[in-house]
Amino acid sequence: MKTITIGNRKIGPAEKPFIIAEMSGNHNQSLDRALKIVDEAAATGVDALKIQTYTADTMTLDIPTGEFFVSQADSLWKGRSLHELYKDAYTPWEWHEPIFERCRKHKIFGFSTPFDATAVDFLESLNVPFYKIASFENTDLPLIRKVAATKKPMIISTGMANVAEIFEAIQTARQGGCEELIILKCTSAYPAPFEEINLATIPNLRATFGVEVGISDHTMGLGVSIAAVALGATVIEKHFTLSRSDGGVDSAFSMEPEEMKALVVEAERVQKAVGQVSYGSTAKESASKVYRRSIYVAKDIAEGETLNSENLRIIRPGLGLEPKHIDVVLGRRARTSLKKGTPLSWDVIS
Repeated sequence: MKTITIGNRKIGPAEKPFIIAEMSGNHNQSLDRALKIVDEAAATGVDALKIQTYTADTMTLDIPTGEFFVSQADSLWKGRSLHELYKDAYTPWEWHEPIFERCRKHKIFGFSTPFDATAVDFLESLNVPFYKIASFENTDLPLIRKVAATKKPMIISTGMANVAEIFEAIQTARQGGCEELIILKCTSAYPAPFEEINLATIPNLRATFGVEVGISDHTMGLGVSIAAVALGATVIEKHFTLSRSDGGVDSAFSMEPEEMKALVVEAERVQKAVGQVSYGSTAKESASKVYRRSIYVAKDIAEGETLNSENLRIIRPGLGLEPKHIDVVLGRRARTSLKKGTPLSWDVIS
């Protein structure tokens, strides 16, 4: 599996995790706030900031009843029509350029999730470096084909998708011209319950589809993302806001700056700690071998004296014979006199 390259950043198991801060609708319809979110995200050390490119009319119909109305009792958006929700959450297209410019200023990647072909065309005019396909669009094969035609790297979230649907999405992307593809394990619930995350799927996705795998994490906290890295995730996407108390469509499950900063640090630490299958001492451990136990002379021993449990002990440090030899040594005689504190060796035993 080749390493994915975005700009000057490599993504793969040997690289530090690529971390994306998702702004979504947390700008609360303020460009100043949106730019502040970019500033704060960059300060945490993330690699990229993502926005979403759509309008309410490209997402749904303006019908406030039936299936166009959110009625689920446990939804964050209960009691709102889809059109109203998307109208509040959308990022005005005229904001994209200043947001991306602010990203460039901070030397992080600014990119977006397009939701229809017009959004792709618009984002191409801004020369975005790569694209994200949202979970709810992973079955929109025409959209995937449109993005693939740009020949730019693509990230696809797999929320709700079964194996066949993931295969179709990947096949469509590949056939459309996308050579650098990443898929994200995702549970499309907001916030997502921990018992439905199923992180064990991450290594299976890599093995099944032969692509780089990450996580789009909608849980609270950073534990799930950290665990995902331990299971092989090379990309982490988390929603980001200045403060959850400010409200907003996604604020309830978004990370605040200090939390994101901690995620950046801990994710890199875990990636380094995963390493590879290894037995025996590491470079740092080699120096610690001296503190293992070994057989030492515990009392002065005269030449010819019998070695026994009174004049020998298994103690630290580890410069004497290994403890496994104690039964062979006991009952034999000393070839020479031995002072207390001498590490036992074969050449002093008759």
